[in-house]
Amino acid sequence: MQIPPERIRNFSIIAHIDHGKSTLADRILEVTHTVDPKFMKAQLLDSMDLERERGITIKAQAVRVYYQADDGETYQFHLIDTPGHVDFTYEVSRSLAACEGALLVVDAAQGVEAQTLANTYLAVDGGLELIPAMNKIDLPSAEPERVAGEIEELLGEPADGVLRMSAKTGEGVHEMLEAIVKKIPPPEADASKPPRALIFDSEFDQYRGVIAYVRVVDGEFKKGDSIKTFQTPTKAEIDDIGYFGPKMTSVGGLSAGEVGYIITGIKDVAKLRVGDTITTEANHAAEPLPGYREVQPMVFCGLFPVSTDDFEDLRDALEKLKLNDAALSYEPETSRALGFGFRCGFLGLLHMDIVRERLEREYDLELLATPPNVRYEVTLTNAEEMKVNSPSDMPERVLIEEIREPFIRATILTPREYVGAVMELCQERRGVHVDMHYISEQRVQITYDLPLAEIVLDFFDQLKSRSKGYASFDYEVSGMRASDLVRLDILLAGDPVDALSMIVHKDKAYPAGRMLTERLRERIPPRSSPAKPSRPSAKTSPPSVTAATSRVSASCSRTRRRARSG
Repeated sequence: MQIPPERIRNFSIIAHIDHGKSTLADRILEVTHTVDPKFMKAQLLDSMDLERERGITIKAQAVRVYYQADDGETYQFHLIDTPGHVDFTYEVSRSLAACEGALLVVDAAQGVEAQTLANTYLAVDGGLELIPAMNKIDLPSAEPERVAGEIEELLGEPADGVLRMSAKTGEGVHEMLEAIVKKIPPPEADASKPPRALIFDSEFDQYRGVIAYVRVVDGEFKKGDSIKTFQTPTKAEIDDIGYFGPKMTSVGGLSAGEVGYIITGIKDVAKLRVGDTITTEANHAAEPLPGYREVQPMVFCGLFPVSTDDFEDLRDALEKLKLNDAALSYEPETSRALGFGFRCGFLGLLHMDIVRERLEREYDLELLATPPNVRYEVTLTNAEEMKVNSPSDMPERVLIEEIREPFIRATILTPREYVGAVMELCQERRGVHVDMHYISEQRVQITYDLPLAEIVLDFFDQLKSRSKGYASFDYEVSGMRASDLVRLDILLAGDPVDALSMIVHKDKAYPAGRMLTERLRERIPPRSSPAKPSRPSAKTSPPSVTAATSRVSASCSRTRRRARSG
């Protein structure tokens, strides 16, 4: 079915985590009869088992639906369901670049949350038309009037203009689809211009190669066209082209304004980078489309196989996983205690947890992980600059002129009765108060500058605990600042064990070390022989130390979190 550009609508669903994005996407698929009812299931667009088990969206998913509007015309919607967790904001920003509008979903019981604010700012900065909607109005705890007032405060949209619906029951979904037709503008498409398409996502299929998710901006791409990219000197021929309906559906071509996929048979994802522009060789465009900022890992940890024989399997697994996750980075690392492994970079703790679990499940690996840490910048006394990703890379203190650590600008939304507890937590984590204002009579927005190292462990858990689960949290990196940091080493049998080292603030070094060593004393069994062992060589650790270290690394994360938090 060929739809003219003026009847195409490209939009994303954005919201805080667990506000009903995936459920709403399910109802849209049902109302538009896109999926046969006998194949319909909850979280249909969440294709990974982890997404279903945890009830969260990890990777953005695109789907094309056709909607018969009240004006009698058939409209073509390209819907992109996006993640709601702060770790996957990069996924959201890429998805928004392929759209002209966004549906902002807010839970009618919980109200505006921190990620609601962050996603709203992303959409506004991208020049998108926003349609605010309240979900879950069927809940007994729903407070639609209060939440509508919060949305009005956030967007300046009149409270009575906020859509009210229940994605679970389908109430208000038809009105929402009509609002998309009327409020979101059609794409500015020109089929006569040289073809240009933006790669906003990609995945890897072991049989078909790289599957590039594209938004066609100008011209038209057809099966068999010879294409090339701007960022990399990649040239290939289109083997297959089509759209997600939600399954991959081949078509003859994609025209300006449409969203779909292109398969060329290329096996290297680096040759079709996310953010790159595709054009044709026969009628190539002169300039690329605006791309995306390069994603930077924020949290690092070492991943080591329990069995050293699995090292090559871990390498292969990381290579394959990176093909589907552009935000993952890794490099080889050697530990005296844990052997050979990889130092991996992630967007956040949840991203780290998801990657580790996927490695263990999908590739049948058993892994040990070192404590997560952040990247530091060090200026040496000889004026040399270096980056430090792990405690073992930190130079001796006498050689260091200055250490800088990443800081974040944290936005916390909480009921007013928990303001004191939240501010106390931020002060404990070396936070600097920036701002505080009321977004409603009961809800307060607090802004703090915090060291990233202080939030990567248990900050979110502590925030939820102290606010009885009501506070929400979002952040963005604000830059590097000088801090009085030291490397804390733990000695076993007289030798430092790099897997147990950590970088902490000088004022927290003693309590952190004391707590960790007390925990080690409980975990490490006493020597079976009273005879004094010979001192190990500098190149190897005693078997008892290595075995104990492996057990401790796998079981002491809770102690580390308490130690780091002071």
